[in-house]
Amino acid sequence: MLTEQELRKFASVLLWALKNARHKPFRRGDVVRVIYDLPAVRLAELVHEKLVRAGYHAAMRTGETPCMERNFYGLADGRQLSHISAGTRELFDTLNGSIYIIAPESLTHLRDIDPSRMGITMLARKPLREILNRREEKGLFGWTLCTLPTKALAEKAGMSFNSYKEQVVKACYLDKQDPAAAWEAIYRRALKIKKWLKSLNIETLHVESANIDLKILLGEKRRWLGISGHNIPSFEIFTSPDWRGTEGVYYSNLPSYKSGNYVEDVRLEFKRGCAIKQTARKGEKFVRKMAALDATANKVGEFSLTDNRFSRITKFMADTLYDENFGGPNGNCHLAIGSSYSDTFDGNPALLTKARKKAMGFNDSSLHWDLVNTEKKRVTALLKNGGRKVIYENGQFAL
Repeated sequence: MLTEQELRKFASVLLWALKNARHKPFRRGDVVRVIYDLPAVRLAELVHEKLVRAGYHAAMRTGETPCMERNFYGLADGRQLSHISAGTRELFDTLNGSIYIIAPESLTHLRDIDPSRMGITMLARKPLREILNRREEKGLFGWTLCTLPTKALAEKAGMSFNSYKEQVVKACYLDKQDPAAAWEAIYRRALKIKKWLKSLNIETLHVESANIDLKILLGEKRRWLGISGHNIPSFEIFTSPDWRGTEGVYYSNLPSYKSGNYVEDVRLEFKRGCAIKQTARKGEKFVRKMAALDATANKVGEFSLTDNRFSRITKFMADTLYDENFGGPNGNCHLAIGSSYSDTFDGNPALLTKARKKAMGFNDSSLHWDLVNTEKKRVTALLKNGGRKVIYENGQFAL
């Protein structure tokens, strides 16, 4: 586990991230929910202390153990799978912030569960996510999350626990005297990149690597987000494109764990915005089930690029939070199939109706699955004025 000093630094970073992630300032008396896995109880205690000192109401919730999750998805009937506990909607209607502290004791305990059973629960909980999305769009809610090192993660990543822990410490800048200040500096640098990307007036992106040849329609009134406080660590700069303009082949060379299932070498072939063909060297059956989870799960919800000048992650971590922020020699891009982020709308997201989101090509799904590519690549922007501009090459933005 992290040392007491590292945990205290982590708690400070999470408070910085939470405040930075919300569009409007927090106020005394705001309600902040903290969901934490049992191995993360000490970090949860330190976060709780900071919340109380700041004058917030801390709603502490422990996550389900692997045994509880397996019992639920393996034994529950349809009514139980879709059940929403009394008072949950009322809490979400008043929630001002959430911090998720993940510390998994198992990554594969759900591998034998039919994904459609998990899909029932995801679909039932979708209205709750929509409540928080609407509150976030109005500046009334902010969130962040992190993942602590565990033996299960280290084992699946093929590392010793100490090596895994070292990657986490570096990735989250916990080896710095003031890691929150380090994150603030990265945030400021990222602002310049996002401003530059917006100034280019991009029509389409062309992503090329040894195994990728993909064109992505950016869409009208899109903006680039990232390094905002959502997720620690987070080095990605991303947008939610118009899914209807996705054409070509995308390939994920970094393995992924999703709902207890391991997948490797995922290849998606897009035509008219839909992944019409999904293959994988390992876990292909599961990939296909995820892409068919609902009517829009096979469409793009996000495209992201990570600059290796920010990220200090150099190894596969068996955790999407770290893997989607992989740095290494080539940086990374990732493509998410499933739901879009409406706050990538370059305007007031609170004014976006479901009908307008659909008309603008924002995807709406119960799935959001990030698939990462770390190959050497070039991303070329086709501009609205007819010009072309390489925006990303050799793991870095070309600013």
